[in-house]
Amino acid sequence: MDEGKIIEYIDQRKIILSCCIKDKVNKLQLLTISNHEVSIPPKRVLIASSSSINLSKSREELITTLVAVDKQRTEYASKVVVEDLWELTYDEKEIFPFTYLAQLAFGKNITDDHVSAILRALFAEGTYFKLKDKFFVPNSPEKVDQIKKTREAAQLREKEISEGAGFLKQIMHKKIPNDFPINDKFVDVLVQLAVYGKDAQNFKQGKEMFSRAGIKDTVRARELLIKLGVWKEDENLDLYRFKTKISFDKPALLDAYTIAKIEINTSGREDLRNLDVFTIDGALTKDFDDALSLQSHNEGYTLGIHITDINPYIQVDGPLDIEALNRASTIYLPERQISMLPTDLSHDTLSLKKGADRQAISLFADFDRDMELVNYRFLPTIIRVAHQYTYDEVNSIYKDDPVFLRLYQLAMNLRKGREVNGALLIPLPEIDFQFSNNSGIDIKLIEQDTPSRIIVSESMILYNRLAAKFASEIGLPILYRSQEKPQERLATDEFSYIYYVFQQRRKLRPLLVDTSPLPHSGLGVDSYTNITSPLRRYVDMVVQRQLYAALLNKRPVYNEARLKEIHMLTQQTLKDIFLIKRNRTRYWILKYLSRKINDTFRAIVFQKLGYKYLIILKDLIFLSDIPAPDSQELRLGQEIDVVVKKANPLEDTLTFELAD
Repeated sequence: MDEGKIIEYIDQRKIILSCCIKDKVNKLQLLTISNHEVSIPPKRVLIASSSSINLSKSREELITTLVAVDKQRTEYASKVVVEDLWELTYDEKEIFPFTYLAQLAFGKNITDDHVSAILRALFAEGTYFKLKDKFFVPNSPEKVDQIKKTREAAQLREKEISEGAGFLKQIMHKKIPNDFPINDKFVDVLVQLAVYGKDAQNFKQGKEMFSRAGIKDTVRARELLIKLGVWKEDENLDLYRFKTKISFDKPALLDAYTIAKIEINTSGREDLRNLDVFTIDGALTKDFDDALSLQSHNEGYTLGIHITDINPYIQVDGPLDIEALNRASTIYLPERQISMLPTDLSHDTLSLKKGADRQAISLFADFDRDMELVNYRFLPTIIRVAHQYTYDEVNSIYKDDPVFLRLYQLAMNLRKGREVNGALLIPLPEIDFQFSNNSGIDIKLIEQDTPSRIIVSESMILYNRLAAKFASEIGLPILYRSQEKPQERLATDEFSYIYYVFQQRRKLRPLLVDTSPLPHSGLGVDSYTNITSPLRRYVDMVVQRQLYAALLNKRPVYNEARLKEIHMLTQQTLKDIFLIKRNRTRYWILKYLSRKINDTFRAIVFQKLGYKYLIILKDLIFLSDIPAPDSQELRLGQEIDVVVKKANPLEDTLTFELAD
C-alpha cells in the first residue's frame, strides 16, 4: 500500500511532489504540494518514499510537510554536478536506476531525498541523460553536442524575439533611439514576412515577435521596414522573391575593371571609322549595342548594321561571363534598370558611344534599285559613331533627310516582304512612366509603329534573319527561334485595333528555341535567331561568339549540347524576369490609378468570365475587370466608360465599376 508515502511523478514536463492519501489499487489519489487532489495510475509514479507520513494530520500540516521535503530535495539537487555523473557513466552504455546515480553523487548513505535530488537534477538539466521508464540513460557525446546546439539556438531565438518585440514597440510609438541596435537578423525576419507572408521561413518567430509587441498582423512588416528606412515606399518585393542580384560580385567587378583597360586592337578588322555611322535609340538609352549606316551607289544601296563586339573582351566561362549567364538579361523596369553587365562596360567600354572607336561585327546587306536584297556579308570591323539620334529626332527629320527617307523606304519594303510571307504585324503602344520629384506619376503611350522604330526594328530583324541563314548554310550550331502558324488569323476590320491585337495575340503559338532552324511564322521569315543585343541578353552574346568564330574560320565555341544547356539555364531566369516586369508595370499602374479614384476611363469589353467582364483600358493598354451589370448585357469589343473605385498597389487590388 502506498498510502502516506511521498510520491513524485511528471505532469506537463514538471516533477510534481505529492503524498498518497488513498490507494485504490488501479488509481492513486494524491495531494500535491500546491494543495490539489489528483488521481494517477501507479505506473506514472517515479519515486515513492520508503517511509510514510501520518495521514491523520490536518491538510495544512500535510502541505507544510511536503513543502519542507521539497525544500530539502531542491537543496540536494542544486549540489548535483550532472556533467560529472555523465562522464562517469556514458562509456558503460547501460541504463542506471536513480539509487545507483544517487550513490555516485552522494555516497552510499543515501535517503529518499537524495534519490529525488538525482531525479530532479538530471531531468531538469536534460542534456546528458534521458529518462526512460524509471531509469536514466546517458546520452552519447554526439547527442550531447546536438542538444547543446539546439538549446543555444533556442536561447538565441528567444533573445532575438524579445529584442525584436521591444524594437517593434519603439517603432510603433515612433520612439526609435539612434543607438538602438538594428541587427541583420531582425531586419531579415521583417523582410521575410513582408515578402513571403505566411510562407516565410521565419514566420513563427516573426509572428511571436509581433504578438509580444502587441501588433496583430504581420502584414505590417512592409510598413515597419519603410519606417526604419530599410525600404523605400515603392520597394520592389519581386526582386526579393526571385532573389534578383542587383550588385556584382568582386570577381566580376575585377574582371570588368581589367576589361575597361583593354586597348582597341584593329588587326584583322576592316576599318570603317570614316563611314557615317549613327545610332537611333530612346532619349535615356546608355547601352548602345547597335548602329546603322547607309551607302548609295550605282547598283543600289548598302545597309550597314553594326553590333558591338564583346568577343575581344568577355572571356568564355570567366567571372563576368558566368555572372551574365546567371542574370540572363538586363531587366528594364519603369523606374530603374538592372544591367546584365556592369555599367562601366555596358554604358561605356562596350557601348557604341559617339566619337569612340569600337569593335563591331557588321552586316552589310546590298539592295538593288528596287530595294531587293541581292547579297550580304558579315565581317569584324572598327567603327566610330558620328551621330546619336533619338527616335523622336528621326521622326521629325526623316522626310527631309535623304538617308533617313531611304532607310524608311527600305525598312517598309522589308516589312512588306515579311507580310507577304505571313508575318503578323500587331504592335501596340508601349506604356511609359514619368516620375517627378514629388512622387507624382504620369503615364503616356509611345507608339511603336513610327518611321524611326520601323527603321530600327526591321534592321534588327534583318540582321537576326541573315545571321540565322548564314549559320544554317554553313552548319554552324546556334540557338534558333521559331514559331508555328497561329491557331487562327482574325480579320482586322471586324474590331477596333486594340481589341483585335489582344484577341489575335491569344491565337499565337508559343515561341520555340532550339538548335534546328525552323520558320518563324510571326515574323514571316524562314529562320531566325537573336544576336543583336549582346550587352543586354546572354543568348545574343552566345550566338555572337559562334558567328565571330565562323568569321575567323575557327572552331565554334559551343557545341549543340552546350547550347541547349545554356538555353535551359537561362529559360527560367527569363521567365522570372518577365513576371518581375509585368508585376512592376501593374504596380505603377495601380499607384497611378490610386490617385484617380472616381475618375472615368475609356475601356473595351474583352471577354465575359462568369459574373464579370474583362476590360482593356485604352489609355493604359491594361487588362482589368468589372462586375457584370444587372441591367444590360455588354458586347465583346464594345467601348464603355468605367470609374475607378479602388486601387491599392501595396495590396494589389483594383476595382472598377461601369459608369452611369
